Amino acid sequence: MPLTLLLDLDDTLLDTNMDAFIPAYFGALSKHLKGHVSSDVMLPALMAGTQLMLSSDDPARTLQEVFEAYFYPKLGIPREQLGGLIEQFYDDVFPTLGHVTKKREGAAGLVDWAFAQGYRVAVATDPLFPRKATWHRIRWAGLEPERFDLISSFETFHFSKSHPAYFAEVLGQLGWPEGPVLMVGNDVGRDLLPAQKLGLTTFHVDGGSASGSAPFDAVQGRPETERRGNLVDLRLWLASNDPASMEPSFKTTDAILAILSSTPGVMRSMTSGLHTDSLFREPAPNDWAVIEILCHLRDVEREVHQMQIRTMLEESQPFIPRPNAAIWANERRYLNEDGPAALRDFTGSRISNLERLKDLEEDMWSRKARHAIFGPTDFREVVGFMAEHDRMHIQQAWNTIKTVS
Repeated sequence: MPLTLLLDLDDTLLDTNMDAFIPAYFGALSKHLKGHVSSDVMLPALMAGTQLMLSSDDPARTLQEVFEAYFYPKLGIPREQLGGLIEQFYDDVFPTLGHVTKKREGAAGLVDWAFAQGYRVAVATDPLFPRKATWHRIRWAGLEPERFDLISSFETFHFSKSHPAYFAEVLGQLGWPEGPVLMVGNDVGRDLLPAQKLGLTTFHVDGGSASGSAPFDAVQGRPETERRGNLVDLRLWLASNDPASMEPSFKTTDAILAILSSTPGVMRSMTSGLHTDSLFREPAPNDWAVIEILCHLRDVEREVHQMQIRTMLEESQPFIPRPNAAIWANERRYLNEDGPAALRDFTGSRISNLERLKDLEEDMWSRKARHAIFGPTDFREVVGFMAEHDRMHIQQAWNTIKTVS
């Protein structure tokens, strides 16, 4: 399997200099909206809305929805009245801010080389900006947004980079690729630690606005000189290391919960632009349509996973049954159901189950059990099976959508 390369943008591919960029950005937006809203009202609302995006862990709402639910009411102006003017800002004014940034040496060469190696390459930037703004910033770096397999933005992401679930969402929107994965970034606290909690290998880019959250050797438990350097060093490191050493592991509690948290958002983003007919189109005889996958996830969540979690929490030496849910697609006639409603019901059930899993003590995660299929196991492994189930059906949905759309 090819390497999946996740690249941070600001101070990794692009020298952004946030101390200069943020005042220029806020000033330009304030000037553009002058006469419609006071900067004394707009800027605090913008900053508070951004903080809400940073802290949000709601898989049912995109970061755009989180932001706009706060921002426009705080201004006292409906989105319908101001949204067009803000769109115009990102079309016409935001591109002029590129002079505050500068291209990062080695960025274009690294990206060209990575594609030549057959890597899948995504821009894993904090999804706090609209898509248009992020594409402009990628162009400021001397890169072509159209080349990348994925670019995160606030329209389609549900978590910021401080959450391991963000990195699960990136991989989910890429179809949960098998094989090695490397996350590259300059910020220990936002690029490296959360990615490592998911189980990813990381490379620390020096010379940017490092967060200073923790020394890299303390994070990795490795020599400080290992897996760090500039973009040229990264390319040399990749060329000289076996990709198999970058195979991720998703068996920790943090990784499992991140995957489970990300799945509703991944499925929503994958299906939101899908034509209704494509939801019901089977790629081949006996293959599931997307609607069947959504209904399967919903029913397994509320009838199997919910029961398994309850059993594990309430019994000291539980037996974990596993009904044959594969036959439900035909039995329950999923092809006659409503796709968006199935996704909403799945999301609600998943959020409810996640609430029961949060803040459990380690002794509960280690509780022994016997699984109907897998035999002797423990709570962590049982919940890990749920995460693997998610990954498998996201892969299935991703491949189905490529075939039918």
